[in-house]
Amino acid sequence: MSDTKRRFMVRFEQGLFDRIEVLADKRNCKPSDVIRAAVVAYLADSALDATSHRRLARISEFLQLAVDVMISEQYPEYRDRIIANTDKRLEQYHGA
Repeated sequence: MSDTKRRFMVRFEQGLFDRIEVLADKRNCKPSDVIRAAVVAYLADSALDATSHRRLARISEFLQLAVDVMISEQYPEYRDRIIANTDKRLEQYHGA
């Protein structure tokens, strides 16, 4: 991180700010240090989440393709019925 810092005003509800102050006292630092650390941790988790979502999407697509190939080759007579039931469940559970 560069030495250049910018000032940014944030307002917190009293209860949340009280919790930040308690944590700052325990860590022997300023409330702004606690807030800064929380933002850094949140942004790091966001990057990890994006990577995890891409990985899960890739796994999901692979599994869907693999199952579709297996059904098409080994059980082609069930394919249309499986797709129809999938659409019905999608509407039932996800409203789409």
